[in-house]
Amino acid sequence: MLDIRNITKQYADHLALDDVSLFIPNGIIFGLLGPNGAGKTSLIRIINQITGPDSGQIYFKGEPLSPHHVSSIGYLPEERGLYKKMKIGEQMIYLAQLKGLNKAEARRRIQYWFEKLEMASWWDKKVEDLSKGMQQKVQFVATVLHEPELIILDEPFSGFDPVNAQIIQDEILELNKKGTTVIYSTHRMESVEELCDHIALINKSKKILDGPVKEIKAAYRNQTYSIDYIPKNSDNMFLEDNTLYQVLSQKNTEEYQVKIKLNEGVSLNDVILTLVNHLFIHEIHEIIPSIHDIFIEKVTSPLIAAHA
Repeated sequence: MLDIRNITKQYADHLALDDVSLFIPNGIIFGLLGPNGAGKTSLIRIINQITGPDSGQIYFKGEPLSPHHVSSIGYLPEERGLYKKMKIGEQMIYLAQLKGLNKAEARRRIQYWFEKLEMASWWDKKVEDLSKGMQQKVQFVATVLHEPELIILDEPFSGFDPVNAQIIQDEILELNKKGTTVIYSTHRMESVEELCDHIALINKSKKILDGPVKEIKAAYRNQTYSIDYIPKNSDNMFLEDNTLYQVLSQKNTEEYQVKIKLNEGVSLNDVILTLVNHLFIHEIHEIIPSIHDIFIEKVTSPLIAAHA
């Protein structure tokens, strides 16, 4: 869908993007992550042709990105871009016409989405009369109304209660299932785990991480395990740091649990063979770092290395 090659963008003395390249295949949900000020919004604005890069090139479905591609893209910005005094229905028709729909088709699609998202009674309301969550619902409809091939969502769940956040998340997944490519920018790492097939992490204007979510999580496995057990005797002294593992945490209440990290070169089988002499093991599972854990590690690490 998008081939982003060596994009650089400078604002006065601030370097927003430094030689950033990304490849976004058709039909995936792509997480664009990074702390505040990393360069995400600058890249999104360039994709939407709101601004242009100082150098580099973007290709949309193999063609150099051009103004005529705007009708194939839907963009939900983090900051709401609705006219506060204008009635919702009229505003939706106007925005749909900007994307190339005629008035009759725009009205048909608006009615479909308004009924689907229980917004039918909002037609004559003004934006200023709606809550933040209701405004975000309206803006989501405006984003998808023209059935774009690519939708870019910048913090799409902002202002939503958990019920409406789930409704919109389900709609995003349904659109993706029908073939829509999604770029999803957020600080909510838990939703990245649920939604995204592939992520890229930008920090201080540079891409520092890029790849499928499953592969990235597998690459950051660190030989950490949680073990639920019952001791065979009252002596738990063996559950201390030793040549096989480090003890990260331990619970010795009604439920016994220990978290350990294996030392280099040690296998889980080596540990089990030792522990079964002292424990009745109920369950062992590997603790794989979450996207949140990886995000924190990469952003706060003094040695930031690109990962492909």
